[in-house]
Amino acid sequence: MPNFNWEHLNHLQLGRYAEYYAKMEFASYGCDVYTSEVDDHGVDFVIKDSNNRFCEIQVKAIRNSGYVFMQKSKFDLTTPNLYLTLLLFNQDAHPELYLIPNVAWLAPNELFVDRDYDKPGQKSKPEYGLNISRKNKSLLEHYRFDTMIQSFILRQSEGTN
Repeated sequence: MPNFNWEHLNHLQLGRYAEYYAKMEFASYGCDVYTSEVDDHGVDFVIKDSNNRFCEIQVKAIRNSGYVFMQKSKFDLTTPNLYLTLLLFNQDAHPELYLIPNVAWLAPNELFVDRDYDKPGQKSKPEYGLNISRKNKSLLEHYRFDTMIQSFILRQSEGTN
């Protein structure tokens, strides 16, 4: 039986677990998973589907709720076939898994955040983020992994990108 006591994992351990979990989920749907030795471009792994289409995957993990982000320099909205796989870890439960295409940030809202930090005195690099809260949870539901992967696979079998 898996251990669902997520509080005992530090930030790096939780992130590593999330990445392995995401890889196994993609593999369970028949995708080939390719991992790079160095994660210096924000891509955690690449998948290839049964129609030989490659997609870049970035993985983020969060406990319960809060904010996660990707630097714009490593999460380009013009990159085709780039996805965020988000794992939401709630104590004593399997992680909730979401698959979000990069183009979701083209229309920022309460959930999808676009921050440039271009005002004087702001030192953070430009980023895209997710505000995970009870209030925004309904906006996130559309991107549940089991739903998104089905449409992803269907789109692949039809031969469209």
